[in-house]
Amino acid sequence: MKLTALDVGIILLYLVSVAAIGLILQKRAQANKEAYLLGGNTLPWYALGLSNASGMFDISGTMWMVMLGFVYGLKSIWIPWLWPSFNQIFLMMYLAAWLRRSNVTTGAEWMLTRFGRGKDSNKSHAIVVVFALLSCMGFLAYGFIGLGKFVEIFVPWSVVQPYLPFTIPAAYVPHFYGMLFTFFAVFYSILGGMASIVWADVLQYMIMTAAAVAIAVLAMNNLDVAQLNVPEGWKTPFFGATLDLDWTGIIDEVNAKIQADGYSLFGIFFMLMLFKGVLASLAGPTPSYDMQKVLSAKSPQDAAKMSGFVSVVLIPTRYLMIIGFTVLALLNYNQLNLHSANGIDFERILPAAIQNFAPNGLMGLILAGLLAAFIGTFAGTLNAAQAYLVNDVYLKYVNPKASNKTVNSINYLTGIVVVLVSMVLGLFAKDVNSLLQWIVAGLYGGYISANVLKWYWWRFNGNGFFWGMLAGIIPALVFPYFTEGLDLYYFPYLLLISLVGSIVGTYLAPPTDMETLKGFYRNVRPWGFWGPVAEQVKAEDPSFVENKNFWLDMFNVVIGVVGQMALTLLPIYLVLSMFTELMVVLGIILVVGVILKKTWWNRLDHDGDSVASSLKRKLVSHS
Repeated sequence: MKLTALDVGIILLYLVSVAAIGLILQKRAQANKEAYLLGGNTLPWYALGLSNASGMFDISGTMWMVMLGFVYGLKSIWIPWLWPSFNQIFLMMYLAAWLRRSNVTTGAEWMLTRFGRGKDSNKSHAIVVVFALLSCMGFLAYGFIGLGKFVEIFVPWSVVQPYLPFTIPAAYVPHFYGMLFTFFAVFYSILGGMASIVWADVLQYMIMTAAAVAIAVLAMNNLDVAQLNVPEGWKTPFFGATLDLDWTGIIDEVNAKIQADGYSLFGIFFMLMLFKGVLASLAGPTPSYDMQKVLSAKSPQDAAKMSGFVSVVLIPTRYLMIIGFTVLALLNYNQLNLHSANGIDFERILPAAIQNFAPNGLMGLILAGLLAAFIGTFAGTLNAAQAYLVNDVYLKYVNPKASNKTVNSINYLTGIVVVLVSMVLGLFAKDVNSLLQWIVAGLYGGYISANVLKWYWWRFNGNGFFWGMLAGIIPALVFPYFTEGLDLYYFPYLLLISLVGSIVGTYLAPPTDMETLKGFYRNVRPWGFWGPVAEQVKAEDPSFVENKNFWLDMFNVVIGVVGQMALTLLPIYLVLSMFTELMVVLGIILVVGVILKKTWWNRLDHDGDSVASSLKRKLVSHS
């Protein structure tokens, strides 16, 4: 099916709309650094939540998840724990509030509130900037490749080639398309900063929701006249030590895909994924667009609400689209063209299914939504990279007294440089999945140890953070060249190396200045191993209330993850017409909602008031 004038018109209308948002908000973004990078902390939590959800609804991730749904069925709902997807629950329950209480602009600036100022804290600050830029550019390259693969289906290279004065090897055609749309994303994100990104994301979410519902209805209508031919076990999310999905005689090529992915020993894979996921979630958000959205919230309470809202608005909508396209692809597999220069590419299922099954008008809506998803994710990640380069490099080391006009110019320049570097990275990446694996299992493996310890252990210092991060990042960059198979399997080695670096580095330097630690503890109020600091704070202010919510927060996390997985299964059971299971999942969601209303929502303002009251009493006692 070719794009019609209606489809092209819908896509152009979307592109014009987001460009207009960037131009309209350009003046507001130029007011100061905070206005550009954080939207001036004036954006409502529900808009930030929709924006964050839209940023996660990206083309590359959606292509990957449709492929997972096709190959692994309902067992695929666990594989996004690689990110881990449940880190939003940890943020919702306590970490978003802790982070927002710091009142900083970036994760690197946060280091100064935790480790103070000095030689060691400068090293910790620098290593976070390096990690943030590596991960941001990795994600930009990941989105860039996914977009190119997506566009290639709808605009065949054979149509474009005659109009160009040069030729491109077939393997690099997706990269060429990725570059074209990347330049458009750069335009509105660099002009309007965080505010334009958020409001463009809200528009994108509305488009994606409409498209997701339409695709789900189309899939359900197809299931009324045909049956899915899938292996035994495909329709259940439960599993044993091995995957036990045999596609022989159905679609034989899928067995080779399962073998290549390395998920056959699913029990071991799941335990490693859960182990890594819990530690990564305890470490808090990585220095990327997710962290910038948290720091942009009006208050700690708003930051927590925003993080909770992300799961509610993202998961049901996204999985309506994922299961819808999965069903359409399974019912009509022989009509899909999944061949690429490197053989059968299951990541092409999503664009091939859109091309074959979406009617006129709906195709334009879906394409506009998915292009919006790429542009929104790209823009948010680019904004985060700019924040680190401008706030933590230029304003800290180059020109601390720069005027607003100069800062705006540097914002534009750094945005262009980051995009060009990420494009070069994308040229060296084999495919979406390989880059994703390196980011989440490799690079983040080096991030975890130091970032868990910084929240929960008072003795941990800037020197320990620096050596812990360095000891993790270097092996993460090197291991892929000496190992084969799934990157997740070498995560424990990365974790151990990073942990040793963190502890040895900590004891090779004196503790962080006690005044810095007391200021951090009073403001953020973390639980964990803070005994000596808590004693001094309470000695100075007997009215200070120590945070003893560890068990409540962990209880809420468990309940929240159960609710998140139920939200994932809800649209899947609906589209597959598995109504008994659907009723069970609805019951679970209702119970989870009632529990969290009492144990989380009702306590948000109360906890915030107790912090404010404690700080007020502290100020009064010193006046």
